Amino acid sequence: MQRWQERLEGIGRVVLFDYPYVQAGRRAPDRLPTLISAHRDALNAAREGHAGPVFLAGKSMGSRVGCHLALEESVDGLVCFGYPLQGTGKNPKLRDDVLKALTTRVLFLQGTRDRLCPLETLAEVRSAMQAESFLHVVETGDHSLQATKTSLKQAGETQDDVDDRIFEAVRLFIDEGR
Repeated sequence: MQRWQERLEGIGRVVLFDYPYVQAGRRAPDRLPTLISAHRDALNAAREGHAGPVFLAGKSMGSRVGCHLALEESVDGLVCFGYPLQGTGKNPKLRDDVLKALTTRVLFLQGTRDRLCPLETLAEVRSAMQAESFLHVVETGDHSLQATKTSLKQAGETQDDVDDRIFEAVRLFIDEGR
């Protein structure tokens, strides 16, 4: 999210934070209740002195934790950069319960090469969601929304061009949710 901070500040105030395990220098993430609590603390701190709409944006696990928090706290929308819909391995566990429980509108920003969120699986989950959801697809994008060098070269583009389109999708989503 740090690389997106400057771009997103063109839309509104951005507050970044780290989860406790990151602050402590550990590799293993905290348990979900601890992650949600840290996310809530950051949300409450961001709301201090802020009177406008609030959107939660997160990358990968941060987007999933933001979705969990949106079940408990009122926000105007969720922006999920590379939502981790499933784990990796032979029989990856589907993490769709939180999405199906959401009532907060959500924007998914997903790459076509993201093994943690196959677009066909996401389409099935989105059809079962009660919340309004939107999808911006990054062709040849991976979990970090990085397009392949080959596809960029063939299109005569740079990753900045791809990121500009991602930013525009976020801007439109936020403008419509205000």
